[in-house]
Amino acid sequence: MSHSGDIVYLNMAGQDAILLNSSKVAADLLDRRAAIYSDRPKNVVCQILTGGLVFAFSQHNDIWKVMRRAAAETMSNSAMKSYEGPQEVEATLLVHDLLKKPADWDAHLSRAANSLVLGTVYGMPPIRDHNNPDIAAVNLFVERALHACAPGTFLVEYLTWMQHLPRWMSPWRQYAENSFNFYASLFERLYDDIKKRIAQGDETPSVASTIYHDEKHLGVSDREAAWLSATLYAGASGTTSGQLTWLIVAMVLHPEAQKRAQEEIDRVVGRDRMPTFKDFNQLVYVRAFVKEVLRWRPVGPLGVPHRLDQDDVYDGYYFKKDTIFITNVWAMNHDLETWGPDADDFVPERHLDEKGNLKPSVPDTKDESHHSFGFGRRICVGRNLARTSMFIYTACILWAFNVSPGTDERGNIILPDADAGISDGLVVRPPDFPCKITPRYADVPALVAHVKEMYGFAADA
Repeated sequence: MSHSGDIVYLNMAGQDAILLNSSKVAADLLDRRAAIYSDRPKNVVCQILTGGLVFAFSQHNDIWKVMRRAAAETMSNSAMKSYEGPQEVEATLLVHDLLKKPADWDAHLSRAANSLVLGTVYGMPPIRDHNNPDIAAVNLFVERALHACAPGTFLVEYLTWMQHLPRWMSPWRQYAENSFNFYASLFERLYDDIKKRIAQGDETPSVASTIYHDEKHLGVSDREAAWLSATLYAGASGTTSGQLTWLIVAMVLHPEAQKRAQEEIDRVVGRDRMPTFKDFNQLVYVRAFVKEVLRWRPVGPLGVPHRLDQDDVYDGYYFKKDTIFITNVWAMNHDLETWGPDADDFVPERHLDEKGNLKPSVPDTKDESHHSFGFGRRICVGRNLARTSMFIYTACILWAFNVSPGTDERGNIILPDADAGISDGLVVRPPDFPCKITPRYADVPALVAHVKEMYGFAADA
């Protein structure tokens, strides 16, 4: 290993890799030279398991370009505006669940994230069952795909001659092909359900239905549309759930920030209704709170690697074709020169100016004030949904509850460890911890029940 601080060279079992610790260098290469820095590492098993149809992992080819463009159009900021109503419904249901069983808060967050994304992508009604089989199946697909894409999982990635062995001698190939066939059937069934509902005049607005109507314009086939829809769901659900868990950590460890956000919510929203997206512009501190959660604890601290398409030279460094580039998002989000000596601390105020308005975002963050959504042509296409869902969930949780540390059997306070993390290959979330979630005032249950009924749900369901 050799390095200059901003650029660190690694040899990963013979594979040249560069760790980028500087946001400027990452932006110079991955943003401003995106034409040659947008490929993904080659992976035989992952390619077979996904059929090259999961654009987040696929090579920088024509299919990827078509699917990426389709995803960008259907998940744009303007497109996501039409899903604000369903997000408000999901936030209300989450608050209701937390009122009923606050100790199960982590399961409630997971259900809420999965349900929100499933509704956005497929137009499904809110999922109330924690054990929904479609959610479980797609989550297993994500687990298998990440396992397959991880370096060193399968020997064939290093012993390339194994690719020429017959199928009966290649259990890795059997596993990948069988997985692809199973998930292709699942994803195509989910997409076919959309087509049937449209044909029957029972269409619910969704990303998948938009893709179906615009297939010709977007240039995608039915199979590509089915995998695109599933990829959007799979990518967004786990990251949203993980980020919500870090949100709870921030609330528990920083009661002063929680209190300031609640004071703003009380001033803007009051206590006789729940927050909505109509309050977005006035809930400036809540938005700063969300920005800080995304900066402070990114769920993807090392991003997803990029691969260089051709030899390149940058600032005196020579990079060979096929070199892998890993973005140290954690280091960039905690850079002392950018964020100051308290870069490791959770401080929403850093995003506000002297008048309490949001500051212009820091350079090379694409108006986000953090690097958690990635770089270049591989930037997270679900970032608009992630940003808005984090806002409405944060506003509604803080409107309804005080979130405080949990205790053990003897009554000793247990604080979450913000410096520990558990990774499933894509999302890093905190280790399990208890916390207390209590209503801020007596009228919360009645108000939430009323809003639920307005949305067509039984008050006690």
